[in-house]
Amino acid sequence: MQESSVPYFSQWETPGMTLQVLAHGSQALLGDPLWRHSGAATIEEYARWAVNVCGMACLKIILAARGEIHPTLELARACTRYGGYFVNEIDASIKGLIYAPFVRFAADRFALNAETMTGVETSAIPELLSKRRFFIASVHSGIRWPERQPPSKGGHLVLVTAASDEAIRFHNPSGHDEASQADVTLPLAVFDRFFANRGISVDA
Repeated sequence: MQESSVPYFSQWETPGMTLQVLAHGSQALLGDPLWRHSGAATIEEYARWAVNVCGMACLKIILAARGEIHPTLELARACTRYGGYFVNEIDASIKGLIYAPFVRFAADRFALNAETMTGVETSAIPELLSKRRFFIASVHSGIRWPERQPPSKGGHLVLVTAASDEAIRFHNPSGHDEASQADVTLPLAVFDRFFANRGISVDA
């Protein structure tokens, strides 16, 4: 597969921070010099949210592909108002992305035709992409190291931009280097080890 024309965005404003986040948690993001670009009011708000916004990074990419650039945390705040994230103010935890409210949000705010999908076989993704341009897929975040065996499936979102009967190409918002970030191409069988058979198809 050739490289796509779809822009890439990380869920961190400095895309190279993944390994620091893996080593030190969200506290590592307090050192991100580009945090203001996120739309956060404070660096603390940015660090709290950035570890949870893989879905908003996928949305940001979809919108950028049609020429619109939106700060990631502005998208997250707006999506939260629809119920796409649940913010617990007591323990500061954030749960999401919750698919159904996200679909409503994407339709209302951006006129995106999106659909929650479950029970999706990896082999069915090429056909999905023939009907809608993108597929936000739930995978294990360890997909950045495809040679490893993941302990489970799901929990992280990547944006699938192309698929054939042999391979799948995607942008990974938390890839740790260039090769694991934009236009990552994996054989279907490898992608399947990480894929939780659910996601959101989106027509931009």
